[in-house]
Formats: sequence, C-alpha cells, structure tokens
Amino acid sequence: MSDIGYAEPQQQEAQFNDFIALLKPRVMSLVVFTAFVGLVVAPVQVHPLVGAISILFIALGGGASGALNMWYDADIDRVMKRTQSRPIPAGRVSEGEALGFGLGLAGISCVMLALASNVFAGLFLAFTIFFYAVVYTMWLKRSTPQNIVIGGAAGAFPPMIGWAVATGSVSIESIAMFMVVFLWTPPHFWALALFMKSDYSNAGVPMLTVTHGRTVTRRHILAYALILAPVAVGTAFTSIGGPVYLAVAVVLNAIFIHGGWVIWRRQEAAAVADGYRVEKRYFYFSLLYLFGHFLALLAEKGLSFWDGYAALGWM
Repeated sequence: MSDIGYAEPQQQEAQFNDFIALLKPRVMSLVVFTAFVGLVVAPVQVHPLVGAISILFIALGGGASGALNMWYDADIDRVMKRTQSRPIPAGRVSEGEALGFGLGLAGISCVMLALASNVFAGLFLAFTIFFYAVVYTMWLKRSTPQNIVIGGAAGAFPPMIGWAVATGSVSIESIAMFMVVFLWTPPHFWALALFMKSDYSNAGVPMLTVTHGRTVTRRHILAYALILAPVAVGTAFTSIGGPVYLAVAVVLNAIFIHGGWVIWRRQEAAAVADGYRVEKRYFYFSLLYLFGHFLALLAEKGLSFWDGYAALGWM
C-alpha cells in the first residue's frame, strides 16, 4: 500500500457493525442478486437448501473481497470524503484485523462453496476474489484510467458463479449475463466520477475524469451505453431470454442511451450550476437499469415454469 502521509487515527474498539461494513453490504447486495439470478435461470435445477447455502458463501466471498479492498485502500480512503467514515480510516478497525478478516472469509467461502456445490464453482469464486483484491485493487486501480473497465470483470463474475453452482460449467448464457454487467460497470462508475472528481484527484486515483477530463468521460459514457445496448437486448434471444426480457431491455436501453446522450451534450458550466443533478440521476438510474434486466430474467424463468405446469395439465 502506498503512504499518502496521513496519520493513523486513534484506534477504537471494533463493533460488530464495523465488520459488517467491511463487507461492503451495498455492493454485496448486487453480488448476491446477480449470482442468485444466474443460479435460478440455469437449466439444471438445484435443491433449494444447496442453492441457499451456495448463495450464502458467494455473498461471504463478495464480502471478503470488500474487506481486502478496504485493507489495501485504507490510505486513499482516509483522503476521499466519500470513504473517510469507513471502519479503517475512522479508526474503528485496524488494518491487520481487516486483512485477517478478509483472508479468513475468502478461505472459508471458497472451500465451503466447493463442498456445497462443486469444485469448479469454488475455484471460480476464488479467482473472482483474487481478481478484485489483487488485479483490480492492488494493480489496476492506481495504475491506469482503464481501472474500472478491466477491473469491472470482478463484479461481473457472480452470475457466472451462480450458473456454475447449478451446472458446473460456463455457457453462452452465463457469458451473456457477464457481458451485461461488465459493459454496464464503466458508465455506472464514470457517472459517479463526474460528480466525485476531486475525491479521486486528491487520492491520486487515475480515474478517467482525472486523467482525461470530464468531456472525454462524457463521451465514453455514451459510447459504452451504445455498445452495451445490443449485448443487453441480444440476451433476449438466448435460452434464458424471452418476450418479457426483450421488452424490458429495449425500454431500459433506450432510456440509458438517451441519458448518455444528454450527459455527452452537457456543458460543464451547466453541470456545475445545477450540482450535477443530471449525472447523479444517471448514476442512480444505472442501478435500476441493471436490476431491471436481471429481474426480467427471473420473470422469464417464472413464466417457463408456469408454461411447464400448464402443459402437464396442473394449472
């Protein structure tokens, strides 16, 4: 870890909630949801107990990644206003405690997922934790403005892990879910960076807004929205898609592209004058965008069960 020169805060006694905060529960909710969808829409039915246990350990693996990220990034978290209240920079959890907590959870989650489902899923979770903690946090985040582009793969793996729990393999459908999250991640975080630029600049993180400016970042947001749309809509034509997903995807991507167009056309003076309201709205809509796509995949799975029961004369 680099030393930005900030004194360690006086250590306080850690509380249970502080260790929960290390898990990044808001990020974990996305991991859990997309992994759950990946598991449910897979063509192989998983026993509910096995599925629940597997999702629990995937969640713990996501939490382990968050704890290791906070351990390594403690120095820059002390600088950024958005992260100064996290347990380590606030002095409630020591860096050593966070490291031990993260490594322990990582080991438990991967081993137990392998035992609960299959070895491939356990190894996939281990690779995901490694990718987020080492490839993204320790290398990409501080070395390149493409940090969130390449590093975003870590957040896109969970639906593939869920699929692997059920099938023990990778398929075009799981890759399609991966690609939706992977291509969604850059415009989502760049929208955040547009109104949080000073944080990244002060911490020395080479986010695109810092290295290339807001105008270039706005152009990249629109470009990724345009690239993402055919991938997201095209997922409707795989075995996990259908008319409900197609309708949802068309509407959400039309809104997402229009929002990217508005952001691209925005003058910086206008954005500053209204407190980046448009950018903030786009950032929050991007969350709805992703959840909407995966909810639609669940709806398609539900409809397929309904049709199956009806065909058997049970409805």
